[in-house]
Amino acid sequence: MTPPEMEARIVRYGDLRPCRTAFIDAHTPGSDQKENFTIIGGGVSEAADQHVHITIPHGFNIGAAGQPPKCRNSLHSHRTAEVFFVLSGRWRFFWGRWGDAGEVVLEPGDIFNIPTGIFRGFENIGEDYGMIMAILGGDDAGGGVIWAPQVIEDARDHGLVLSEEGKLYDTKKGQSLPDGVGLMPVLSDEDLKAFPEPTTREVIPGYVARYLDLVAMADRKPVLVIGENGILRDKPGFEVGLLTRASSTKDMHRHDRPSVLMPVKGHWRVVWDGTDLYPAGEATLAPGDTMSVPEDLDHTAYPAMTGEAALYHIVGTGDPAGLTWTG
Repeated sequence: MTPPEMEARIVRYGDLRPCRTAFIDAHTPGSDQKENFTIIGGGVSEAADQHVHITIPHGFNIGAAGQPPKCRNSLHSHRTAEVFFVLSGRWRFFWGRWGDAGEVVLEPGDIFNIPTGIFRGFENIGEDYGMIMAILGGDDAGGGVIWAPQVIEDARDHGLVLSEEGKLYDTKKGQSLPDGVGLMPVLSDEDLKAFPEPTTREVIPGYVARYLDLVAMADRKPVLVIGENGILRDKPGFEVGLLTRASSTKDMHRHDRPSVLMPVKGHWRVVWDGTDLYPAGEATLAPGDTMSVPEDLDHTAYPAMTGEAALYHIVGTGDPAGLTWTG
């Protein structure tokens, strides 16, 4: 049984509340059907109607993007980490000022720690609605999104304008900038020189990890995917590990910071001991569900059914969120 205190820290895939007006490109053809979800933390959104499922600070944010086939997310940049893993579908990630510096195609379970400071976008190239889950560095998720100039210009042609404060206004609904508030400035050619254009060969080896490789490496103990000593070496303010059936255990453990469990394959039973704040109990998670485990709570997770089972685990490290760590 799941006590109410803990059920409030679980977001079920079927209960996710999408926002279709979260960003400046919400009306532009090709991007107008995308859905944005903020699961844990403030997230990144330019619209006031973005729903945040769990507001407890974790030192990082958890979000998601859902898109039908041929729908894309426009080119943008972040000041802190943006990590995606594919929950469903087939996705093409691309980067560079015009999105042509490099690209990679990812499938379910694959994970991409996108280098900070580069323009990036993504599109669903599968045959059905797809979902990617996101981990964003910092409680403020980097302070907002930096858009490529053509995105802001295209959006303006379709009725959306962005204020210098990062708030979105829809002129199709009769909205306009408040008095004394200017438009978000478009990056100049000189500004754009600060945004790198790495090649595919430069990005994939250090920033992309394939699900089947990670499963193979997690045959005896969980594999550290992102971290100072991870497969993808970085210190974004959190660590990401992958747990499989082969490396799961019923032994209890705890963290001194909130942690997050996100199944990617199979059903997982999470069991925890009781504290003054959280009664003992258990819950079963399915792919797409997200669970926030309180700090200093003894808990464990293991497969609840037969078959393939894998789960991403995220815990904060206290390292400051910022640019990609190069060690």
